[in-house]
Amino acid sequence: MDGDINATAPGTTPPDSDPARKRRVHGMLKLYYGLNEEGKTVDQAESMDPCDINGPHFDPEVYLNKLRRECSLGELMDQETCMVKQIRSLDSDMQTLVYENYNKFISATDTIRKMKNDFKKMEDEMDCLSTNMASITDFSARISGTLQDQHAQITKLSGVHTLLRKLQFLFELPARLNKCLELQAYAQAVSSHRRARCVLQQYSHMPSFRGIQDDCHAIMDKLAQELRQKFRDGGSSAKDLSECVELLLQLDEPAEELCDKFLSHAQSRLEADLLGLEAELRPPLSSGPTAVTDPYTGPARRLSVEPTAGSPTGPSSLNNPFLSPSSRTDILEFIDRGCNEFVSSLCLVIASYQELFVNRPQEGELASKNIPQMAIGKLHAFVDALATRYFSLVERRIQEEKSVGDNSLLVRALDRFHRRLQAVAKLLPGSAVPSQGTEIVVRAARERIKQYLAALQSFYLNSLTDVRQALAAPRLGGSSAGGGSHLGGSATGKDAPASLPELLSTLSASILNQIKSVLASVHLFTAKDITFSNKPYFKGEFCSHGVRESLVVNFIMFVCQSSRQFCESAGDRGGSTPPALLLLLSRLCLDYETSTITYILTLTDEQFLVQHHSPVTAVTALCGEAREAAQKLLNHYVKVQGLIISQMLRKSVETRDWVNTIEPRNVRAVMKRVVEDTTSIDVQVGLLYEEGVRKAHSSDSSKRTFSVYSSSRQQTRYAPSYTPSAPMDTNLLSNIHKLFSERVEIFSPVEFNKVSVLTGIIKISLKTFLECVRLRTFGRYGLQQIQVDCHYLQMYLWRFVSDENLVHFLLDEIVGSTAHRCLDPAPMEQSVIEVICERG
Repeated sequence: MDGDINATAPGTTPPDSDPARKRRVHGMLKLYYGLNEEGKTVDQAESMDPCDINGPHFDPEVYLNKLRRECSLGELMDQETCMVKQIRSLDSDMQTLVYENYNKFISATDTIRKMKNDFKKMEDEMDCLSTNMASITDFSARISGTLQDQHAQITKLSGVHTLLRKLQFLFELPARLNKCLELQAYAQAVSSHRRARCVLQQYSHMPSFRGIQDDCHAIMDKLAQELRQKFRDGGSSAKDLSECVELLLQLDEPAEELCDKFLSHAQSRLEADLLGLEAELRPPLSSGPTAVTDPYTGPARRLSVEPTAGSPTGPSSLNNPFLSPSSRTDILEFIDRGCNEFVSSLCLVIASYQELFVNRPQEGELASKNIPQMAIGKLHAFVDALATRYFSLVERRIQEEKSVGDNSLLVRALDRFHRRLQAVAKLLPGSAVPSQGTEIVVRAARERIKQYLAALQSFYLNSLTDVRQALAAPRLGGSSAGGGSHLGGSATGKDAPASLPELLSTLSASILNQIKSVLASVHLFTAKDITFSNKPYFKGEFCSHGVRESLVVNFIMFVCQSSRQFCESAGDRGGSTPPALLLLLSRLCLDYETSTITYILTLTDEQFLVQHHSPVTAVTALCGEAREAAQKLLNHYVKVQGLIISQMLRKSVETRDWVNTIEPRNVRAVMKRVVEDTTSIDVQVGLLYEEGVRKAHSSDSSKRTFSVYSSSRQQTRYAPSYTPSAPMDTNLLSNIHKLFSERVEIFSPVEFNKVSVLTGIIKISLKTFLECVRLRTFGRYGLQQIQVDCHYLQMYLWRFVSDENLVHFLLDEIVGSTAHRCLDPAPMEQSVIEVICERG
């Protein structure tokens, strides 16, 4: 039989393999038994319909008659088919139910069989228990009957015994308190005294109780004194201190006084830590040279008063802000000491104080005194006062951090400082200490930006000094064409001179590399592992206004402004500026305008993720500033070089007696010097600037060079005025000629090319020559000498200018003015002039 039940019919699916079917079967069973999902019976209204096949009052005959009446034959057949399917389904479900619960049925059968045996033993035990209970009840009734008369007397005696025990406790209380005091069982002593205090106070009018009360008060005063001493010593553990404070409060010690004593004792230890930090800030006595390390150019070396040759690749060894002086204790060690000593001690004091006075549950009389609110106010004042002193020391130490070589130490120190203050924020919510610490970090970052700006400015000025020294070096050992210099070389001229392009490239690269190094150092403030980098200031204002505006933009403006200052007069600068330096700086500013400024600002924006929420300096504005500086420098260069040549021409005109001079036999040396200097300037400018655009030269430019003062021109221009019978005034002819000549702008702005620069210099030089001629009086040979000089200048100067007609015009003006100022205007033959110039 068991085998038939356990066996599964072939072709059928095991019941456990269809969870959905199992749930449906269980659902039908629950529905049949009227159970909900929790297994509780659901109260449903009973259906009285005899045709409800699921109702308790179902009547088959009535149901069949109703079907035969209402349904057709086809519907009856369908109803039969449906009912057969439901019957088969129920049979299958019942079989599945049996399969699923077969083991339970077997277990239930065994359980019932065991229960039958157990209940037989239990019935015997219950019978025995019933007999014993009856015996106990009978015995209790007999005892109650026997003691009925003595019950009141026993109750009275019990009350007297209790009272005697209490009296014995009171009489033994002084001895008990002394014993607790000897054993330092202060908590037990206070507890015993609190139990008896009310009774002693109530019966204090009785002499015996009065004596006990006085003895207890004396003992408790002594105990309170020992607790105060223990509290003041502070050498005990936190648990002992907590117990001490609790006992003192139970002895009615003023809570405010306890808070003050605790904070006063803690303040003495914290002030010792502050004094230790303050001692580190006192400068030590030192002498002798200081070893310094240049983080950008090389290893440590000794500073000395002897100047060393420098180069724009790095700052000078003297007065270099990027050199890091050795110090007694670096800032990271200082902050570590402050955090490990003062801040840790402060956090321990805060935690202990809160555990003693703030977070302790207040019960009984203590709850009405509102101790936590009073205690937290005193704690805030205590912490704020000490934190203010600590912050002042930290700021003093930060201000001493002048070296900008290695910024990682400062950032790590500030990060550790800020991180440790967060513990104070967690221990003491609402304290202003964390926010004040963040402000110190922000101020330190701002000050660091200023230091880096000052360092960049100093580096730039030192680099310019090195460039000036390099430009001046060749003059000490000999001349060098093209403004060459010995950058870092000897003054004897043995080393190969560095050209202007090399100087410019080196200077520009060193400044750019220095800016990149500074940006990398400043970027440490915004590193992801720095706790304060997620503060709003370091995500916004620090990047946009701190780094971009205050550092990068201000440095670019400084470069432009300091470069423009070289255009001031020599008296304001304390010395003349080398023209080559003006030319180099103009090219530097022009390069900044074309590419460098855009590159630097783009690098800054990308590196610091600058978001322009507030107005910032536009790139175009900076580029305009740089171009304006470049233009001013180039104009000043033209002016300076023009004035140098003009000075030679002016002295050559003013120092010669043109009336009594001898007949010219050669070109004056000053004219050769003018051509040589102009050629040198042409080479110098060509090293940094492009050629530029020239007007097309005429095919006979070389001929015009030699025939500009030909006899035909002289006959038309000078001959009428040289003969007494001239019908027309020479001044009138000159004025008429000027009316039809193009006006020459002498000091017009120059363009950024070589031709424009040389044109400006030559215009200034020839204009000076012309004005000097107009102030002198000439004889016949004086006029002829001017003719020779002007012809010589014409032979060479027309190659340097954008329009050769400009040179022709100015030289014509010079010769014409000389003729006007000549006492005996007899010009030299053109062929003679050409022979003299060729020979010269």
